[in-house]
Amino acid sequence: MSLLRRSKVPKWNIRFNSNIANQHVFTSKTIGKDISTHQLLQDLGYINQPSTGLIHWLPLGLKVLHKVEGIIRKRMDEVGGEEFSLSSLSGKELWEKTGRWNNTELFKLKIGSGNDDFDKTRENFCLTPTHEEEITNILKNSQINYKNLPILTYQISRKYRYEKRPRGGLLRGREFLMKDAYSFDKSAEEAMEMYENLNNTYLKIFKDLKIPFLSANADSGDIGGSLSKEWHYIHESGEDVLHKCSECERVSNSELTISYPNEDTPPAKEADVRYMLNENKDTLICAYFPKDRKFMPNFIKDEIDDLDLSTLNLSFEEIYKQFKGEEEEDEDILVLKKFIRIMDPRINHQTNLPDFPISKFQKNNFSTLTDLSIVESKTGEICGDCESGFLESMNAIEVGHTFYLGTRYSNPLNAKFTNQDNKQQLFEMGCYGIGISRIVAAIATVTRDSEGLIWPSSISPYDVSLIEAPKSTRENIDEVVSILKNDDISISFDKRSLNKVGFGSKMINSRMLGFPLIIIIGSKFPIVEIEIRGKRWNNAEDYEYKSLFDQYASNWGWEIQNDKVEKHFVHKDHVSKVIKSLLKDL
Repeated sequence: MSLLRRSKVPKWNIRFNSNIANQHVFTSKTIGKDISTHQLLQDLGYINQPSTGLIHWLPLGLKVLHKVEGIIRKRMDEVGGEEFSLSSLSGKELWEKTGRWNNTELFKLKIGSGNDDFDKTRENFCLTPTHEEEITNILKNSQINYKNLPILTYQISRKYRYEKRPRGGLLRGREFLMKDAYSFDKSAEEAMEMYENLNNTYLKIFKDLKIPFLSANADSGDIGGSLSKEWHYIHESGEDVLHKCSECERVSNSELTISYPNEDTPPAKEADVRYMLNENKDTLICAYFPKDRKFMPNFIKDEIDDLDLSTLNLSFEEIYKQFKGEEEEDEDILVLKKFIRIMDPRINHQTNLPDFPISKFQKNNFSTLTDLSIVESKTGEICGDCESGFLESMNAIEVGHTFYLGTRYSNPLNAKFTNQDNKQQLFEMGCYGIGISRIVAAIATVTRDSEGLIWPSSISPYDVSLIEAPKSTRENIDEVVSILKNDDISISFDKRSLNKVGFGSKMINSRMLGFPLIIIIGSKFPIVEIEIRGKRWNNAEDYEYKSLFDQYASNWGWEIQNDKVEKHFVHKDHVSKVIKSLLKDL
């Protein structure tokens, strides 16, 4: 049964000072049990949602956000990134040149009324979801030569995306905070080297965040480019599906994972079919696959490079009309047409196939592909890469994406630099995104338990939550606060009187807030109690505090109890050293 029960948390007012935090100012009066992580973040005063898809960041949430930003800035600066800040508005012209203006997820607006002599035209803008167009245009209009390259720029700013059905709060909103970086190189080889360097930087960033993650080979989607990698946290609520091979250990998302049925897989009983055309409209592609599986047309594109995927959304009547010819009335023309039949390997002679809708054709104009897997992979199937391992499928939350773009944006925008031969040459580019607000939500989702949030120490708003137990004194509390403050340990202290809010309620509230350690000052003082709230993700033999404990336990009055909750007891003079060693693992 969930321990996240309803707990009355009255609002109160207190003056802030340098070492005591007032975490309850924005806290909801009641906190329900079994609630979503998004609602929990709101009830605990981390964020506020004024309307669907929009988020206000409150003091506690902003502290988490800034810590994530700090980790990212540190690693981006180390790799040579230069920070910039671009406008959230971008003009229509650039987006039309790159073919992205018609994206339905763009917020579009017109500026100007067109009603007076000074404003006879209305300019079209979008609120930017990314900045490939603008940063490329800046480089285009700068006097860049080969000596200036490579260039790596990044920014951390608000982005906008018109989600028709925003959900999950921070996970899929209409406004979000993102780190987007862009690289410009002289050659494809150097751009690939930059791409690998940034992937290594992402490894460092996600290790700094301390939560287990996976990177996966991915499809580039609307951003474009020929190569990309996604960064994920594994969780059953994730909307993405990743597949990992037991043998070659390759991880990829569904768009790039090809699999084959294992020996124990029975053939499909019923088949479905999808019809498509090639670009010249002279070949009909008929794709047969198990009716209960998700069709993956991009797998066919890898085999038939002139496949026109836009015809996938047409009715068969419309496809037939284009295949036969718009002006052609005689169906005898079909005997000259070509047909490609694709049979997913999960289909055999026992499978019931849909009737073929065309009666006039030449059998020798048919070709059949039987070894092309065209459905989404499933757990237990054979890996299509090594063909020996078995796939494990898992849901995941995407929080980052790196792209090798090549000339995807420099070509349509004609963005060039002067090369060694004094000639103009297109930039080779890459772009690299991390959803910062999404990371906050994902980590909260992955780490929480039935009692509330559990922040890793790397991004927790405070290192410790300080609670007074019955029989504690103000002098004892002030002494511990002074010790921790002098050792740069950040403290959240619930100053509400025990007469109004009992010790048990304070402990419940503290666990809900999710700071890594709870410090309890009580009747055993000068012995201080430290309760572990955070999670350890490394191996037990690697715990930082163990060597310190073995060396100093007797001298520091340090004892450990593991009755349901791990607790450490230590003399106040050594409490900071113990806290710092514990935080390294949490």
